[in-house]
Amino acid sequence: MNEEAPADFRCGFAALIGRPNVGKSTLLNALTGTKLSIVTPRPQTTRHRVLGLVNLPQAQIAFVDTPGLHREGGRALNRAMNRTAAAAALDADLLLLVVEALRFGEEDRLALQRAAEAERPVIVVVNKVDRVAQKDKLLPFLQQLSGRHPFVEIVPVSAHEPRDMERLKQIIAEHLPVSPPLFPVDQLTDRGNAFTIAESIREKLTLELNEELPYGIAVEIESMQEEDGQLVVSAVIWVDRPGQKPIVIGAGGERLKRAGTLARQELNERLGRRLHLRLWVMVREDWADSALALRQLGLE
Repeated sequence: MNEEAPADFRCGFAALIGRPNVGKSTLLNALTGTKLSIVTPRPQTTRHRVLGLVNLPQAQIAFVDTPGLHREGGRALNRAMNRTAAAAALDADLLLLVVEALRFGEEDRLALQRAAEAERPVIVVVNKVDRVAQKDKLLPFLQQLSGRHPFVEIVPVSAHEPRDMERLKQIIAEHLPVSPPLFPVDQLTDRGNAFTIAESIREKLTLELNEELPYGIAVEIESMQEEDGQLVVSAVIWVDRPGQKPIVIGAGGERLKRAGTLARQELNERLGRRLHLRLWVMVREDWADSALALRQLGLE
């Protein structure tokens, strides 16, 4: 901890909330300058609360990425993700409601409702402005947004524009409570290597599978041990139907091998060491509806 922080130093938790697939995880990675949350085109890729820390001269921001808020389906997994997002909002000092430029639908209204219920200051982050072809429509959209809630700020950004990310961090810092740093300055996240490895595997498989599995897969790390100068990781990939197992494995095992290779290459760089991944695909029927399975996977 830094005991020499100035008297006006600010620190607090800023939770990214919003509907699925609005770009919260991409924003977290851009704001922190490192990949902490996995990103795929598939809605509800983020299932866990992920902490990302940013240190500025005048503030420490603890960003919290959350699952997308959505109308609850019949699956226990969907309900668990909504509870995770709602709990993060209640624990935060500041909420960052992420919406997509020129789009505000039913699930955006749900996310705004949850933000209002949390009774926290809200900055609305209008993401993906770089994709807006008709720029003259942006100002009316921002004006409409301003009438939906007493936001403390409305900030249009592109997660791919570094200047936007720096400006957003400065704005967020101004709205955090006066407090000394809560975390060591060299800490990036509260997640360990096992989480990072499992999520990387899940990301690569999700990109491979695209829409072939309706509820996706889950990854559980069974063991991690040192062998011959490398970290050997054994992981189980859970599917919830017997017919899904050959889909994940692919013809001749090629799909599983390809996803494993991509994950290993990325993890070698991210963790700064050599890894060897041993992957198995197993059937756990209806894991997304099992309270026990969700607890074992850290989703409940």
